[in-house]
Amino acid sequence: MEGIAWVWRYVLSLEITDFLDIAIMAFILYKVLTLVQSTKAASLLKGLFIFFAALLLSNIFGLNGIYFILSSMVDIGVIVLIVLFQPEIRRILEQVGSRRFMAFLTHTETGNTLEKTIDQTVLACAEMSQSRTGVLIVFEREMLLDDLVRSGTVLDATVSNELLKNIFFVKAPMHDGAVIVRNGRVLGAGCMLPLSKNVNLSRDLGMRHRAGIGMSENSDAVVVIVSEETGSISVAIGGMLKRHLKPETLENLLRNELLPRESSEKEKKLDILSMLRIKKAGGDEDE
Repeated sequence: MEGIAWVWRYVLSLEITDFLDIAIMAFILYKVLTLVQSTKAASLLKGLFIFFAALLLSNIFGLNGIYFILSSMVDIGVIVLIVLFQPEIRRILEQVGSRRFMAFLTHTETGNTLEKTIDQTVLACAEMSQSRTGVLIVFEREMLLDDLVRSGTVLDATVSNELLKNIFFVKAPMHDGAVIVRNGRVLGAGCMLPLSKNVNLSRDLGMRHRAGIGMSENSDAVVVIVSEETGSISVAIGGMLKRHLKPETLENLLRNELLPRESSEKEKKLDILSMLRIKKAGGDEDE
């Protein structure tokens, strides 16, 4: 009972700033855990929890030898972790510095532009799939890809069917690289992408597919790929590759991944209303 009373007195002594401090720290911890849950850093966090639990218990129970060894490892361990997990740390910092707030302010205009971009992309991919023209298109989302844009030819043009077909034309100078799209505009073409380090990928996947998967592993981008050998359309998201897509499936996938959620929900409601009206009209005719 004394312990409960002490805790209650402590809670009553807290000020509004203390609660705000706790809430901010909890939010930051939650976001960090969310960002690393799909990477190898997730396993690292589990190991760190076990390590610090052992450090705490050894101090409580007076295990001086174990406590001395574990506490000595802390100083060296911080430097080792920074070196080993530099890619994960960089990825977290890039996501923290993303354009989420600005995207929220301009989501309506961006949504309209993205709808046209998706339509033009699907049309271009469908035609280049028929002609078996290799395609690699990266749709930037929250994480900025300025470094990759500078690896190719910097552009600033509206996405169109004709532009994409001209860029990926087999004799065009930029056809081997990737096109990077931000908010419905082509930022760069002929850009170099990081190759996937996944050793379990199918051997029939060429460099274009491995680059697309690698791009999706290192960012939150949506990558559209058309095979030069088979004309098959694929999409890479989060290190996963969805293959042999029809143009209709590609369009639905891009809309779900790129359009603002409010726009997608409105479209679904309109589709439902249209279906209800059709059914109602059919019922009236039957009567």
